[in-house]
Amino acid sequence: MSRIVAFLLVVLIAMATAIGVSFLLYRNELGRLRDAVSRGSLVANADIGPIEFADSGVGIPLLSIHGAGGGFDQGLALAANLVGGGGFRVIAPSRFGYLRTPVPKDTSLAAQGDAHASLLSELNIPKAVVVGVSAGARSAVELTLRHPDKVAALVLIVPALYSPTRPVAIEVNRGNKFAFWAVNAGGDFAWWAAESIAPSVLIRFVGVRPALVAAAPEAERIRVMTFIKNVEPLSLRFPGIKIDSAPELHELPLEEITAPTIIISARDDLFNTLPAAEFTAARIPGAKLVVYDTGGHLLVGREQEVRKAVRAFLAGAGVTP
Repeated sequence: MSRIVAFLLVVLIAMATAIGVSFLLYRNELGRLRDAVSRGSLVANADIGPIEFADSGVGIPLLSIHGAGGGFDQGLALAANLVGGGGFRVIAPSRFGYLRTPVPKDTSLAAQGDAHASLLSELNIPKAVVVGVSAGARSAVELTLRHPDKVAALVLIVPALYSPTRPVAIEVNRGNKFAFWAVNAGGDFAWWAAESIAPSVLIRFVGVRPALVAAAPEAERIRVMTFIKNVEPLSLRFPGIKIDSAPELHELPLEEITAPTIIISARDDLFNTLPAAEFTAARIPGAKLVVYDTGGHLLVGREQEVRKAVRAFLAGAGVTP
């Protein structure tokens, strides 16, 4: 009996030690991530209220509007992936509720579009290339409709926009229910733990088939996991995610958009952005639609093709670094 008790004590001590080590690792990692997002950005006192943003590079102004779970840091990374190299001055705002941009009384997509315009005016930027990714495409379109003079060209990537037939959505399964729970709880530890214990759950939650990532080159696997890791600190992005989770999507007068436009999506995007991309492209005069058979919501394995397509589009629109 004493041997059993001793064995159980050893097991309990080992478990407690493992939990303690894990918690210390989590605290250290969360502290590092909080420190990272506390640097590299500014806060503009725009006429509509404070707006956090990053301002990087020299050249043609490019407004990089992040998707759900993002912030200025995601906007910078997305711009680097899309255009690469130099020649652009990237302005990457944190949308309402993300990081240091507070939640205003009016969180509508129209208000978000006005916020982008206000930021550009505050920075004395008369016109910019506007890039909207995923949920960020919504306010990018509103900006283009409401302030057309400020948009030199419009780039919409895997756009989470309105579709009259097949709306953007994520499949409901056990893994996604867990991820939804973690997000809705603002659960930093749950998200952090899942990165190591069940990364495939988070990969699927961000709209990509895990098998696609597993078969991708190492650089792409690192890019995907870096994207997932940089959702942390989740608690600092949760107010914005909450706004993005309940959008009031409806048909917009897209035919009024005059800015040169390119829209890019993938057939296997688990968020089902292709119907919205097709609907939007059909209604914006002269819009170019690029569709990849594979790539998922993060366009895995398509980085070079996307960059080439965007660069060629901008050159055709007369916007070259």
